[in-house]
Amino acid sequence: MDIVLEVSDRFMFDYMYAWLHPLKLHDFPDLAAANVSARQFSTWQYKPATAFFLIEPSEAAYKSEWARDNIYRQSLSLFLILWQVLILERSSTSCIVESLPLTQMCSPTVRLFGLAVYFIFASLSYIFLFDKRTMQHPKFLKNQVWLEIKQANQALPVMALFTFPALVAEVRGYSKLYDTSADGPGRWYDFFQFPLFLIFTDFFIYLIHRGLHHPLVYKRLHKPHHKWIMPTPYASHAFHPIDGFAQSVPYHVFPFIFPLQKVAYVCLFVFINFWTIMIHDGEYYANNPVINGAACHSVHHFAFNYNYGQYTTLWDRLGGSYRRPDSELFEKDTKQSKKQWEKQVQVMEETLKDVEGEDDREYAPESKKSQ
Repeated sequence: MDIVLEVSDRFMFDYMYAWLHPLKLHDFPDLAAANVSARQFSTWQYKPATAFFLIEPSEAAYKSEWARDNIYRQSLSLFLILWQVLILERSSTSCIVESLPLTQMCSPTVRLFGLAVYFIFASLSYIFLFDKRTMQHPKFLKNQVWLEIKQANQALPVMALFTFPALVAEVRGYSKLYDTSADGPGRWYDFFQFPLFLIFTDFFIYLIHRGLHHPLVYKRLHKPHHKWIMPTPYASHAFHPIDGFAQSVPYHVFPFIFPLQKVAYVCLFVFINFWTIMIHDGEYYANNPVINGAACHSVHHFAFNYNYGQYTTLWDRLGGSYRRPDSELFEKDTKQSKKQWEKQVQVMEETLKDVEGEDDREYAPESKKSQ
């Protein structure tokens, strides 16, 4: 995460902190007039976060009392980086709900944060991949897209608050993140780390996710995510904040137990967000008994007690919680058929009695669905 922090410092935070908490040079009141560089009076020295590229800091990097290596600055910056997803989501998704084209995004804020991974993947998935016929499903909620966005807005800042201490520990050198092959176990590990990461996180997310379905926990923490019987891509981050944080813990624990290359870490962070959105997009491409794709996860949402895994079906098979999606889901003409919907509704309502009891969801009116 120090790579992301360095990029953010160079193009945003250096200027912000130079303005909020400027360097106090009482002994040099004519510094600006004398055209003397502030870096001469800073105790911080620039060291690139990675050997693969160099981002030379601007003069603003030296003009704050909080240097880049200040722990309070790092904590605030990392919290804001995690929360930028929320800022963008709030400013952009309302435009999408109103079906505006991509060229008419509502505000400059959208363009400013246009590279935020959640916005890019969730929005593109919603616009280009998500099957809008899903919104005619009997179990699609009234104002569901807006409700998903709202719940994600409420959860993300709290999730960021729980998460940023681990990121601070990473950038301050307490993890096993490494930069070049020479710094790590070897060239072989540069490739091995990817399956190791996926197996490790898939296993522990399975355990955590299944634990969240325990009757003593489900209604308090995990039920908000299961409010979406037929989710859209925006449901991918629509959690109770403790639920969302709990399922992210394996990602942040991994680099404290195993070595992980810094650039690989950033790529895996993007992949995780992409995958989480993809399994909520309703496009059932992965008709594969090994991959836990959107079809498997859709079964989890309407049948509740199956398919807890994140990437694979391995742990569900070993744990006896795997339910294979109907083959009709992989056929364009049958996946949204009335027969398939009725079957899903029956499974959902039968299981709901044991899991939740009374159904307190408010579904979209039939008159609106038929328009």
